[in-house]
Amino acid sequence: MAKVDKKVKDAKPAKTAVKKVKEGKKAVKAKDSKKEKELKKPPVKAKENGTTDDLQTLHRTAFNFPAIDNNGHPLLLESQRDAVPFEELFEADFGDAMKDVPFTVPALHAVTQMGKVLGLNDPTWDDIKRARSETGYTTLCEMYMNPTKIAGVLLDEGPAYVAEMAHDWTWHTRFGCTVRRVVRIETSAEDIMEDIMERGDALTLESLVEEYTNLLDDNASREEVVAFKSSACYRTGLDISLSDSDEDVEACLSTLSDEYAEKGAVRLVHKPLNDYLVRICLDVAAQYNKPVQFHTGLADKEITLTRSSPAHMQPLIAAHPETTFVLLHSSYPYTRDDGYLTLIYSNVFLDFGDMFPAISGHSQQAVIRQMFATAPTNKILWSTDSHWFPESYYLGSLQSRQALFTVLSEMIQAGELTEKQAVAMVENVLFHNSNRVYGLKLDVPDW
Repeated sequence: MAKVDKKVKDAKPAKTAVKKVKEGKKAVKAKDSKKEKELKKPPVKAKENGTTDDLQTLHRTAFNFPAIDNNGHPLLLESQRDAVPFEELFEADFGDAMKDVPFTVPALHAVTQMGKVLGLNDPTWDDIKRARSETGYTTLCEMYMNPTKIAGVLLDEGPAYVAEMAHDWTWHTRFGCTVRRVVRIETSAEDIMEDIMERGDALTLESLVEEYTNLLDDNASREEVVAFKSSACYRTGLDISLSDSDEDVEACLSTLSDEYAEKGAVRLVHKPLNDYLVRICLDVAAQYNKPVQFHTGLADKEITLTRSSPAHMQPLIAAHPETTFVLLHSSYPYTRDDGYLTLIYSNVFLDFGDMFPAISGHSQQAVIRQMFATAPTNKILWSTDSHWFPESYYLGSLQSRQALFTVLSEMIQAGELTEKQAVAMVENVLFHNSNRVYGLKLDVPDW
């Protein structure tokens, strides 16, 4: 620092001036310090119950706006309530590894949330299982379903064995929601092939295509059926071909005929035939303006993870511009692929479900951030991918709403969005987008 001349230093006027300068510098420094502190303020963070001091409109919308679950599954019959291990609440059966599920962060988080509904303080996994088994089944379903704010469910009733264990689609309307059906194409094709051979007829490509196309036409014309669904992802992979020779397809039918003769049932895991049937469905769906949902990303042990990215579907999507594709489960862990396809193709829509409660809250938020990175928010659809247990609908709703609120709050704090924009995004993602894409024509309930 430069030295101050003694004479100048001793001069009273100069001393007064220096004092004022110092005071001014202190004031500026204090002002700058205040600005710096404001800039360093942490983003608005939602607490466990979602409350913050700000953004009350966003909070109210995120946690209370009615939702349409565009990918749900039926609840177990009361007589079958214990037929499925409760550990499958988080994902499909992993075999021996299921015993470790209660020790995952998603399970520990869910235990706390389920415990609040059951009136338990700091429960364990075993406490939850014991309390739910001691609660009447109707009461249990109502306790978990009623708070979800779900106004509509598109129900995938699944393979034939599910009908023996779970309620049909009409039963689920008791929770005050509109219910529509989603038809699985691979299980439908399996039923047709088994019926043909059970009649003693030869399984030919001509007979299969005729009955399969008739079934698709019949379902597409039904008001309660709003979409088709393919599980090609964990059967033969998402690298679905654009053409197959009749010889290759007929070879698959020959193999399936032998399989039926040996086991009395068939499993459609023969790639040329699987891909062929998917393409037929895409053409029929386009005629009736019915979306086709595709399982993408995470699943059970049957899946080949490297073939579960929707990026493999790009040629198929481009070849069927008149068909609406809904890519389920945010394609986790390939969410960026999903978001990019949703951006560049007008006929592709992104669903984010299944990860609630399958992955940790922090990871859920990370997936939503990736989803918002590129995907147009008028093309994002919400779901729970709930199955078997009413808790799956409850956790799917609560955790997804919490994650949406947290991420959007941070984006507002960062200046990327206004609260008004974020509120509109929530309303579209939870309700309006599915209502439009599936042609449901539902009014927003006045709850």
